[in-house]
Amino acid sequence: MLRYLPFLLVLALWIYAFIDCLNTPEEQVRNLPKAVWVLVILLFGEVLVGPVAWLAAGRPRSGRLPGGGPAAGGRPAEPAHWVAPDDNPEFLRSLKAAGARDEAMLKDWEADLRRREEELRRKERGTGPEDTPPAAS
Repeated sequence: MLRYLPFLLVLALWIYAFIDCLNTPEEQVRNLPKAVWVLVILLFGEVLVGPVAWLAAGRPRSGRLPGGGPAAGGRPAEPAHWVAPDDNPEFLRSLKAAGARDEAMLKDWEADLRRREEELRRKERGTGPEDTPPAAS
């Protein structure tokens, strides 16, 4: 059983490198075009040269943003930074703004409801807005 282990490890590395190369966007591939890397991995996979070369020289470096870095002809990329919603000041501001909008809308609805209830009460008593005497100025 152990005699098959090296073959299985080579096969696993070969498959991993091939799939990784296919899933990597063209603009992130380093040193050679993506089609050439696929051929290198397929042709030299049995002797581990192709997959190891892909992992060492063709695969995008981890911690880089797409399109960044010297290989892309630009400035070094800054690492991506994720902030939890509880710690994100912009998200907290948006919650406060949404709360203020909701509060204003609720007050408008309540005022409209009070006005409509008052109109219904006047209508039931037989005194509509036209029956009420004008306010003295």
